[in-house]
Amino acid sequence: MGVAPRLRSIAAIAVILLAACTEPSSSTNSAAVAASRAVSFKTSDGVELSGRIFGPQNAASGVVLAHTLSGDQTKWFGFADRLADDGYRVLTFDFRGYCPGGDGGCSGGSKDVNAAPTDLTAAVQSLRGEGVGRLGIAGASMGGTAALLVASEDAEGIPAVVLLSAPQVLYGLEVGPEVLQTVTGAKLYIAGLGDPAGAAAAADAMAALGPQPVREEIVTADEHGTALLNSTSGEHVQELMEQWFGRYLAPKATPSN
Repeated sequence: MGVAPRLRSIAAIAVILLAACTEPSSSTNSAAVAASRAVSFKTSDGVELSGRIFGPQNAASGVVLAHTLSGDQTKWFGFADRLADDGYRVLTFDFRGYCPGGDGGCSGGSKDVNAAPTDLTAAVQSLRGEGVGRLGIAGASMGGTAALLVASEDAEGIPAVVLLSAPQVLYGLEVGPEVLQTVTGAKLYIAGLGDPAGAAAAADAMAALGPQPVREEIVTADEHGTALLNSTSGEHVQELMEQWFGRYLAPKATPSN
C-alpha cells in the first residue's frame, strides 16, 4: 500500500473509532467518589493532569485506568471502586485537554492523541509514588493503545495489562509487532463482537503477535471501550478483568477497617 492510501486508511479508522467510542454522559458514582480523593500530577513535558485515587493506602498492588478518546476518567469510577474493594490502589485520570469538571476533574493542556503515552507514563509514576509496588494498567480504546506503548518501554515492568477495544493504529499511535514483542506482562484483550470500529479484529491480530501469557475474549456486545462495562456483557467483562489482575498482580493488601 502506498503512503497516500495508507494515510487515508488510518484517517478512516480514526473517524470510525471516534464515532464508535463516543459514550453518553453518565453521572458519577457518588459512593465511589466519596471513598476516593482527587489528585494531580505533571507529565514530563509539564502538563498538569487531574485524577482520583481509590482503595486502601496499604495496598501492595495497584491499577491505572486509562480512558477512551471521547470519554474521561468518570467512565472508570464504578470499576475503580470495585477494584478498590478487591484491595487494590487505583488511579483514574483525565488525559490532557479533558475537563469534565466536578468530581471528574480538569486536566490542563490541549487534547492530543499522540501525547497519550506521555500522560499515561505520568499516571503510572504517580501511582508508584503512592507506594504501590506491583502495578497493572487497564486501557480502553485510545487508553489501550497507550497502555501497550507504555508497557513496552516501562523500565520497572508492568506485570498485567488489560485492553478494552484497543486499536493497533490511532492517528500517530501505532502498535506494531516490534512493540508487542516487548510487552512481556500478561495481556488480556477484550472486544465486542459487533464493535463497528473492528476492535475484535484488532484484538485478534495483536493477541497473535505478543509473547505469552496472552488471552483474548470476544464478548457478545456492540459497545466500544469503557461502554463495554455497562453492556449486556458488562458483568462478565468486569469479572474477566478482576480475575486477570487477581492472577497476575498478587499479592494484594487486605482492606483496612
